[in-house]
Amino acid sequence: MSGIYNQTITAVQNSMVAFCRYITANDIGETGSHQSGFYIPKYAIPVFFDTPGEKGTNKDRNIIIKWQNDFETSSRVIYYGKGTRNEYRITRFGKHFPFFTDDNIGNLLIIAKHDNDTYSGFVLSEDDDIDSFFAHFNIPPDSGAQLIEQKEANRQKNTASATLQEIVAKFSDFPQTEIMTISAQSAAEKICGIDKKTILSNPDDVIIKWIDIEFALFRMIEEKVYNPIISKPFSDCQSLIDFSNTILNRRKSRAGKSLEHHLAKIFMSSELKFETQVITEDNKKPDFIFPGGKEYHDFSFPTEKLIFLGAKTTCKDRWRQVLNEADRIEKKYLFTLQQGVSTNQLKEMKHENLVLVVPEQYRTCFSKEYRDGILSLKNFISMVRFTQN
Repeated sequence: MSGIYNQTITAVQNSMVAFCRYITANDIGETGSHQSGFYIPKYAIPVFFDTPGEKGTNKDRNIIIKWQNDFETSSRVIYYGKGTRNEYRITRFGKHFPFFTDDNIGNLLIIAKHDNDTYSGFVLSEDDDIDSFFAHFNIPPDSGAQLIEQKEANRQKNTASATLQEIVAKFSDFPQTEIMTISAQSAAEKICGIDKKTILSNPDDVIIKWIDIEFALFRMIEEKVYNPIISKPFSDCQSLIDFSNTILNRRKSRAGKSLEHHLAKIFMSSELKFETQVITEDNKKPDFIFPGGKEYHDFSFPTEKLIFLGAKTTCKDRWRQVLNEADRIEKKYLFTLQQGVSTNQLKEMKHENLVLVVPEQYRTCFSKEYRDGILSLKNFISMVRFTQN
């Protein structure tokens, strides 16, 4: 992890309230104009205003933001309520502000409030930093956008549905990841009415709901398993550090594995032929090979009917890892929950014959120039089905 990561964690922990969200192509200004500034989601209003803005009027206030514990900007937070506009933004960063550049698309923006006029701002760019930040504050990997209030950390058990509580009661320890995903899918059927018809008609929404429900379920099980441990004092500092690392590592590793399990369920429901973790060259194990390992190793099977899909929660740094996982297949597909990457990276992906697959609702986070080349999950399934038929 980078040096800025620990400073970010400390700043958020010591703040009154904070929020995070991915930087999108719209934020950095695809037309070359950066006057509109960072968009503020409505869930983050409490970070800047005591009350929401009223339609028909604008309101604003000035704040000081210290970025990366290095330099400050005298910025303006504004609600645009006049005319057709109804949005919040942070503006006035100065001409040489470093985070309004293309290579910041897909980075994680964090703003923390320390008092009424003083804030700290951080931008995390490395996949491991972003994943670790999400794990530290128990933020779902598909969210990438959340209000962070320390007082809210233990409220989940009071607001969780009875359905999730019934599932948690069955476990005395962490279940295997596959059992966790099956439990979350079962809960989603009861809570959201997700059935096979829903999966087939809207897999992009389904996978997001599954991930969110599994995250809530995991958080409840985590609390149940760890509460007896954290209720007692640790014998020394090293024991506390080791225990904390165990929690964070479990959170990060579970997120990637559960994504693969949810995708597999969607592919099975779509009646696609596929295998996971097929051994290819140099003992590599791609996440998904369509139709499977037997066909991949049968050189009489048409190469154009082989399809590769990798799955990674974040991909700013990691997308290159999939390029050499299946030598027979020239075009690679990569499913990710990343909400935006730079146009330079998208250009490089295109050059390397890699196609991103993202939930439909995330496609607008990417540059318009490359957006048509990014598939939704439903598009990808249709493409595979066409190939296999």
